[in-house]
Amino acid sequence: MTTNRFSNLFGRVAGAFRVPSRRKVELDYLNQSISINDLERRQHEIDAGKFHSF
Repeated sequence: MTTNRFSNLFGRVAGAFRVPSRRKVELDYLNQSISINDLERRQHEIDAGKFHSF
């Protein structure tokens, strides 16, 4: 029983320090667009490598 509690606690702590994936960051960036023009500009920025180093 204590092993399960420890595993759960460790999983939550590790999850707090997890770095989001590049795909998640790009998707969040696209979801913040406010118009179709903004969305297209953001797509071009991603295609040009805006998050390449992520």
